[in-house]
Amino acid sequence: MQGLMMNTPLTLTPFLERSARLFPQKEIASRVETGMHRYTYADFHGRVHRLAWALERMGIKRGDRVGSLCWNSYRHLELYFGVTCFGAVLHTLNLRLAPDQLAYIINHAGDRVILVDASLTHLLDQVRNEIRGVEKIVVLDDSGEYEEMLASAPATPYAWPELAETAAAATCYTSGTTGHPKGVLYTHRALVLHSYALAMADTFALSERDTVLQLVPMFHANGWGIPFAAVMVGSKIVLCGRHLQPPDIAEIIQNERATFTAGVPTLWMGLYGYLEHEKRDISSLRTIVCAGSALPRQFVEQYDRKYGIRFMLAWGMTETTPIATVVCMKSHLESLPPKERYDLRARHGLPVAGVDIRIVDESGTELPWDGTTMGELQVRGPWITCGYYNDPRGDERGLRESFLEGWFRTGDVATIDPEGYIQIMDRTKDLVKSGGEWISSVDLENAIMAHPKVMEAAVIAVPHPKWQERPVAAVAPLPQFRGELTKQEILDFLKDRVAKWWLPDDVIFMEAVPKTSVGKFNKRALREQLKDLSLPG
Repeated sequence: MQGLMMNTPLTLTPFLERSARLFPQKEIASRVETGMHRYTYADFHGRVHRLAWALERMGIKRGDRVGSLCWNSYRHLELYFGVTCFGAVLHTLNLRLAPDQLAYIINHAGDRVILVDASLTHLLDQVRNEIRGVEKIVVLDDSGEYEEMLASAPATPYAWPELAETAAAATCYTSGTTGHPKGVLYTHRALVLHSYALAMADTFALSERDTVLQLVPMFHANGWGIPFAAVMVGSKIVLCGRHLQPPDIAEIIQNERATFTAGVPTLWMGLYGYLEHEKRDISSLRTIVCAGSALPRQFVEQYDRKYGIRFMLAWGMTETTPIATVVCMKSHLESLPPKERYDLRARHGLPVAGVDIRIVDESGTELPWDGTTMGELQVRGPWITCGYYNDPRGDERGLRESFLEGWFRTGDVATIDPEGYIQIMDRTKDLVKSGGEWISSVDLENAIMAHPKVMEAAVIAVPHPKWQERPVAAVAPLPQFRGELTKQEILDFLKDRVAKWWLPDDVIFMEAVPKTSVGKFNKRALREQLKDLSLPG
């Protein structure tokens, strides 16, 4: 028996129209080189409609991929809604990628047009001859073609198409930790449901009353979905621009009276250190969401005790749109002693309503939620990917490696306690997480071993006081070059082969890299061998 409810598609267009109708005077502030750019939701709405007209004039069709290579700005926010509501697919390009990976994802996605901030055009210049499918590059600045396009577009409202909720709206690529980056293709439905989830009281509790400071890069996993949700509820939005140093963050929190923000641990560790020496008023903040890697527990406690700010740890991936779990203290746990409360708040939280989780062993058998048993974390839900776009591994192999009985295999090793709180313990593959970004040890090893004087190389993660982890390379030179090969020679060799932030913090030379009984590099033994190694901050 069918119910009698309107079958209204879940698309982003109603979010855009609602924000302008209900909150036309609400402000969107964006840090630019000359200060703060400010306009209203009504202004934003009008420019998004003009953008849609401009896309049509360019010949963009429904389903075409439109790339953005931008910092966090009001123009980037316009692309978030103009491209998606038009029916094209917004492809946010990670400006931290090495040139070869940037070219790969542009070509793999099939981007027809790329809109780029003027300060980032040099990144496209490096790969211009390799991205032959790109028909047009539009520069975003005060006097560039983007502004000319909008100024010449009709001022009349654009007639938005009736889109299916299952239509693709955006795509982000994984960081290519094993082989080429893989494309995650988000539907309108997934982005809408994810936005609803972020507004729930037990997740981010975003509302019209908030001033949302967008620090998470909008090129990374939909900016954690915060821009979509903030527009949905009508929050004041503050976009940070390109400056993310502690003085910049403290100043913008103080001046704009931000109530909510989010970012990777290194931001909050750096901000805390800055505030120890410089007086700034951050009392407006109610919540900071932290994800990307583990935040040391002491910061959860110190921010709470000293500044009255609640940290919410979260976990997710590009494949999960990205938020899948968030720390929320259950009511009956509020009476726990302070130490136990802070211990709990330093975990990765409960699954957000709409997301199912489980941990399994190597055979796929589900493991108990006892807080100690470790297994691979698997997730499923309406904003979890069910496959990769044009999977470079092939559909059959990709499904087999990434999914099990309808569950997405995250590659994270976790525990789940009896209350349902998860704790991420490790990766199933040897990845290094530096400042919230993954570094592939295998790819880095292969790059090092391309050096003509190198026989073997293995890369491990070593704790770092600022970046959480940094890569350290253990290198065995060919016998004839022992004592001759230097750390600087390795780093110089890598500079044009990997992203700058992938460069190892140290290179340790040895006669041979430890191996297992089957001849693989034994990274456990290597970690034990280098356990006393410390890296300067």
